[in-house]
Amino acid sequence: MPDFGKGGWCAHRGHHHDRGMQTHKLIPGNRSLRKGRTHLLGQIYLITTCCSDREPRFADFWAAAQVARLSHDPTLWPHARLLCWMLMPDHWHGLVELHSGSISDTMSRFKACTSRAINALERRRGALWQAGFHDHALRNDEDVLACARYVIANPVRAGLVTSCRDWPFWNAVWL
Repeated sequence: MPDFGKGGWCAHRGHHHDRGMQTHKLIPGNRSLRKGRTHLLGQIYLITTCCSDREPRFADFWAAAQVARLSHDPTLWPHARLLCWMLMPDHWHGLVELHSGSISDTMSRFKACTSRAINALERRRGALWQAGFHDHALRNDEDVLACARYVIANPVRAGLVTSCRDWPFWNAVWL
């Protein structure tokens, strides 16, 4: 396993205001930004959620393996289908197809379950994830497979590996 150290792994770092990206934060004032937001059934979202303080919590193999196991658990996604996901040292990307409910509720469930598991594993308390997440609802003209390739290639772009096959913490339904 490579030494991740601290650094800029995320292609989205500092770019959360890109075209089409939405930010969900659980802080006062942003509720009005979410007012009237619709969650379309069958909509596919590109999600990015970051560790609290961008701490590389998943540089630890066992913590990363725990989140990978939970990401595969279909009971964690009762209102959605996880099409692909990539776990990086300090963040998680996923392509999520919403079947019911809201993307906010779906991500709250994922973050709560993974937080409990990691905090129990590490015998610590506190936030695992930042309070918000970024989402981009894919438009009809966007290629889902191209978006999945973008997600899966994240550790290659970050210089952590030369091939996505060398990175252990990802999956896609197309495999």
